[in-house]
This record gives sequence, C-alpha cells and structure tokens, in this order.
Amino acid sequence: MLWKTGLIFLCWGLTSGELQDSQSGTPATPARRTLDFGYVPSGVYDTVAYYEPGAIGILFNMMHAFLYVVQPNPFPEEMHQRQRKNADCLRGLLTTLLLTTTFIITAGVLCAYAANQNLSSQLKSMRRLVKSNLKDLHTFANQTPAQIDYLISQYGTVEHHVLYDLDNVGLLLGGRIHEELGKDVQPALNAALSMTGTMQDTKDALENVSLTLETLQEGTVKLQANLSLVRGSLSNALNDPVCTDPRSSEICRNIRSTLPRLEIAANYSSLPDVTNQLDKVNEVLETDLGQIVEKGYTSFNDTPTLVTDQTRNIVEGVKVLLDDIGSNISTFTKLFPVHSSLTNFTKMISHTHSQIEDIYPHADQMDFYRWICCITLCCMVVLILTFNFLGLLCGILGFDRHATPTTRGCVSNTGGNLLMAGVGFSFLFSWVLMGVITALFLVGGNLEKLVCEPFQTRQLFKVLDTPNLVNSAWKNFIPGYLYNDPEMDLTAYSLYSNCKDNRGIYSALHLDKIFNISAFLNTSVYSKDVSRKFEGMKVDLRGIILLESEGKQNLISFTKTGINEIDFAAYLEEVNKGVTRINLVDFATQLDAQADQLSKGTLQTSLKGHANTIRQIHIQQVIPLEQSMSILNQSIRLLERTSSDLPVRVIDVLAAVDAAQFLISHNATFVVSQETEKYKQTIIGYFKQYIDWIRTSLALEVATCKPLSNIVDTAEILGCSFLLDSMNTFWFGLGCSTLFLLPSIILSVKLAKFYRRMDTEDVYDDIETIPMKTIPTYDTMTRFPRASAPPHHADW
Repeated sequence: MLWKTGLIFLCWGLTSGELQDSQSGTPATPARRTLDFGYVPSGVYDTVAYYEPGAIGILFNMMHAFLYVVQPNPFPEEMHQRQRKNADCLRGLLTTLLLTTTFIITAGVLCAYAANQNLSSQLKSMRRLVKSNLKDLHTFANQTPAQIDYLISQYGTVEHHVLYDLDNVGLLLGGRIHEELGKDVQPALNAALSMTGTMQDTKDALENVSLTLETLQEGTVKLQANLSLVRGSLSNALNDPVCTDPRSSEICRNIRSTLPRLEIAANYSSLPDVTNQLDKVNEVLETDLGQIVEKGYTSFNDTPTLVTDQTRNIVEGVKVLLDDIGSNISTFTKLFPVHSSLTNFTKMISHTHSQIEDIYPHADQMDFYRWICCITLCCMVVLILTFNFLGLLCGILGFDRHATPTTRGCVSNTGGNLLMAGVGFSFLFSWVLMGVITALFLVGGNLEKLVCEPFQTRQLFKVLDTPNLVNSAWKNFIPGYLYNDPEMDLTAYSLYSNCKDNRGIYSALHLDKIFNISAFLNTSVYSKDVSRKFEGMKVDLRGIILLESEGKQNLISFTKTGINEIDFAAYLEEVNKGVTRINLVDFATQLDAQADQLSKGTLQTSLKGHANTIRQIHIQQVIPLEQSMSILNQSIRLLERTSSDLPVRVIDVLAAVDAAQFLISHNATFVVSQETEKYKQTIIGYFKQYIDWIRTSLALEVATCKPLSNIVDTAEILGCSFLLDSMNTFWFGLGCSTLFLLPSIILSVKLAKFYRRMDTEDVYDDIETIPMKTIPTYDTMTRFPRASAPPHHADW
C-alpha cells in the first residue's frame, strides 16, 4: 500500500498546474496575439525497451515453431549378423545415416549450449536495463517539479501581455472605437474640409473674373482705337491714283470691302462686375472654416485619450485582479507536497535499487548452478556423441572387407563396441533428458503461448481489461483499485499505450477526473472576474464636437454670397465671340498678297506697311486679350459649376456632420459596448491560451510516463526474450538431440554388427545359394563354434 499512497500523492501534486476551460456560454473570440510560452523542460530517458537477439534469434524462431515429445524404442538382443549380398551397400547407407543423425544431434547440443550461454550473458544486459529503468524513474521524479514550476512561471507571460494591453487601453480599445466611429465621422469631416477648398476656389475665380473683366474692357478700348486708325489710314491709302488703273481697281475695291470687318467683336463694357459677390465671399473667408474643421478632427482623434482617462479605475482593478490570481496560483501550488512526495518517491527508488543490487550475487550464484546443470545435460549427449564419433572412426578405419564376421579385427570390434556403448548411454540418459525436456516444455511452452505471445499481440491487455475479472463488482480494476471508481474509463491497455506514446501521467491516469481543481483555476472564474470588472466600463464621447456652430453658420453664409446671381450666359456669350471680327494675322497675310499684285510704288509700300502694323497689333494687344479671355472663361465656368450645386452640397455636409455628431453623442454606446466586449475577449483569450497550453503540456509533456511502459517492456524482455526464449531454445535443441537418439540407437545397433566380432555367422554350401539359419545361441556356443552344416532342429 505504500507505493500506492506515494503514487496518489505524486499524481495529486502534478495537478497543481492544472487549469481547465469550462465556460461554454462565453463566445470564444480569438486572441489578438498568440502567446509564446516556450518549451517545457523535459528529461531524456535512457531506457530503450527493445531487444534484438541477433544470430541466436534464428534458433529462437525455430524453437517457437517446434514442439515435440519423443519416446524410446526397444533394444535388440541377438548377437548374430546375417550375411547378405548387399552388405557393403547397407553398411555404407547405415554409416551415412548414423553420421547424419550424429551431426543433427551435435547441432541440437550446440543449439542448447548456445542458448545456455546466451542466458548467462544476458544477465549482464539485465543489470543494464534495470539500472536504466531506475535511472529513468529518477529523471522522472527529479524533472517533474521543474516542469510544474515552469508551468506556473509562465503565468508571467500572460500577466505581461495583459498588462501591456491594459497600459495601452487607449490605443487598443480607444483605437477600435475611433476606427468604428470613423467610418461615419471621417467622411463627414472630410466633406466639411473640402468646402474650405471650394470657398477658396470660388474666391480665386471671382478675383480672376474681376481682374480679367477690367483688363478686357481697357484692352478692347485701346484695340478698337488702333484698329480705327489702321482702317482710316488704309482707306486714305486706297485713294491713290493707282487704284484708278483698270488692272488695280479690282484689288483696291476688294481691300476697301474688307475694311469694315477690321474691328473688335466683343463688348465687355456691358458685362456686370462681380465685386459684390467677391466682397461677400471675402467676408465668409474671414472665418477660418479649415481651422474649425481641424478642431473637430483633433477632438475626434482624442478618443483614445478619453478612453484612457475614463477607464483608469477599471484598468487598475484588473491589474489588482491579475496580482491576486498570480498570488493564488503560487499559494495553491504550495498546498500540496509535490516536492516532498517526489523526494519520498526518489528515496523509494534508491531503496529498491539497493535491494536489487543485493539480489545480484544470489542471482549470479543461482545462474551458475543452472549453468552447471544445463552443461551436465549437454555433456550427457556429448558423451553419446563421443561414442558415436569414435565408434564410426574405429569402425571405418578398422573394417576389413575380406574378414568374416567372426574374424574381424580389434579396431573394428572396438568401433562396434563403442557404438553399442553409445546406445547403452542413450538408454541410460534418455529418461533424464526426456524428463527435463518435458518439464521445460510444459513450463516454457505454456508461458510463451499464454504470456509472451499475447503480450506481443496485445491480447494480454484485453484479458486484463476484461470486466469483472479481478473483482466481480468492478468494470475496470485499475481505477477501482487506485480511486475506488471502477466505472472510470481507465484500462491497462490505455494506460500502457499512453505511456508508450510518452504522454503525461496526468492524462494517462485520467487525473482530471479525480483531482479537478477547476473550482479554483478554471476559465469561468477568470472570465466572470474580468467581465465583472469590465461591466462598469463606460466611455462618454459627448464632449467630442465635430463642427462648431460658427463653422455651420459659415457654410450657410457661403450659400448666400450671390454667386448664383451672376449672368454666366452673358459672360460666356461675349467670351465665345473672340477679340476681333476677323483674324488679324490672316487679314495681314491677304493684304500682303494683294499688295504684291499691284505694281511697285507708293501704294504697294503703304499696304505692306499697314500689314506689318496689323501684325504688331495682333501680337501686342490681341494675344494678351485672348489669354485674359481664356482665364475669364475658365473662372466663369468654375463659378457656374460651383453655384449649380452649392446649396445641395452644403445641406449634405451639414446633414452628414449632424448625423455623425448624433452618433457620437447618443448612439456610440453600442459601438463602445461592442468594442469593449472584443477587448475583454482579447484579455480573456490570453488566459484561454495559457489554459490550453497548460492542458496540452500536462497531457503530453509534463511528467511523461514513458518509464512506466519501459518497465513493462523491460519485464517482457527479461521474462520472454532473455529467460523464456533462451530456456525454450535450450529444451528445443536438447529435445532435438534427444529425439534423434532413437534413430541413433537403431542405426548404431545395426551398424555395430558390421564392425563387431560376431559369435556366429552364416555359411553357404557349394550347391545351396540360400543362407542356412543358425541354431539357438546356447547350442552354437557349446557345440558349433564354426558349424558348416548345423544339425537339424525341431523348430526349423
């Protein structure tokens, strides 16, 4: 019961790092960041519970497939050899068969000897395996406290990330609120800000209209005066007498007809000025709408600061909760004697190791006695083999083909006697051999079939896990014995498999069913505590003013500047007329061409001078006026577009700003609650990651029970691979030798007749070809040592 109590305390101690997630009602929002808890420190187990027998494994496999029992045969009595014509052939056949049988027996003895030696040599490997298993248990006991301490210490990782998020609540929570509200606020402020650009563009356009209108009015007056002078001068020049010439009169008449078109086309003096509209726009621009909108931006962008200031008390409360949780975890782990339990467990391992070391000398002595007994059994067969080999050697070397059975030589006779001696020792030792082989077969064969093979196929675990096998009232004996809960789903096979996979003892023994501390360290406790802290979180954003009333009034005043009252059609009509009615460059070119048609003289020179003057007027006056007209055209069209939708735009901007302001002042509670819940789930997500990591570590990395499965595998290696396989191979080899003693006896007896000196022999008459039967032995011995014609006997 001591080891059971120690195991219970050990398992109880391991649960000090347990955290469970049992809140199913809280929505699982993914954490913002994935925590990195590092790697749990793990021990390296040295035991390799695997055995490869090597070359002798062939003998083990042969033994596994061979189970026979042998029986002796009767011993022949008559010392007489009948003469046959095929005696030489028969003797050779018998010699070959006996030699083959002897070699088979030799192989069996060598097999038994190898198995015997293998068992002795494996005792050293047994010590290494036992030492390795105990060392792994020490590693298990020494490493487990460090692993548990590491699990507890990683709470600091959770605390660090939670504190970081709490210290940056304005950036994280306030930033999320700002981002969500910004979907409506940013477009409204952007639209209001765009109106400042519209106002400035309108002012610039009005200024351009005012300046260009004045420029055009003055320029057209000067242009009209210069054109009048040129037109009058040309008219006077055409009064030249040359024009009376019939050839030149037509040219002069054409030039005079185009002179009325040499005048300005547009009259800008009749266009109304835009001074009134420009003054009103300047009055509107005296209020800096851009600065007002920028204040709205600044006020809205201060949302993270508002959240930080308004959640300061809640953040401090959560920080206090974090400290309490850390203190409670540390205090709770100290309530259970993990270190003391593992220390006692280590002492128990050391004590067990000492006891095992004390057993080794006795085991060596017992193995020596076993080795002597097995060698003795092998020597029995070796003695028989010695007689067989010597008998065959002497018989073969001393056999004389020309000698009769009664006149055979001493060497041949000795060979036959040695063969018969082997037969005698075979009968003498066979009962001992068969008894030992039978006993070893019954023990080793049944253990192999009932224990070793079922263990390899895992059928043994099914037998052990049979319900009600150990106790009629228990479904599973392991939880029934350890926890008094036989209904728990904990079987020998599941325990062995989990430990074989190097899983933690916590999951292998289902300690979560027995040592459940979720009432203190489960997810719902932390979730409720954190949720309770965040329930009082309220963020008041009513202090955010997006657009002050002055800015709104400024927008309204902009719609009343009167730019929509400008006569855009009149302006565009005059602009589209052009500067002059005729292109002065084209007129000057035509005038030069017509002057070239006249005869050289004063008129031609005058016309060419006027053409150059007209070109100078175009360059110096018309082109600047055209540029001013282009500016006026662009400005008028911009003002026309602006005035067409200005009231609607201003109404839309004011509506968007009012809607965004209403959202912030009255409907931001939903956004705040939604983002607060996400932020809270982020905080709780860190705890969930820690809990999941604790659960995974306890199941896979902490206190891995590989040493327990190694102990079972080592027991199987020692019991089956080392002991039973060697023992079964021993009786298999010895049994094979014993089995072939029967044909060895038969063949030795038959072959000995060809080597031994016989008391009688068969003789043949000159006429008869059939050998005569001899009389009984006693009669032959007393009266007919070499009878050629034995007397008639009543039995013949």
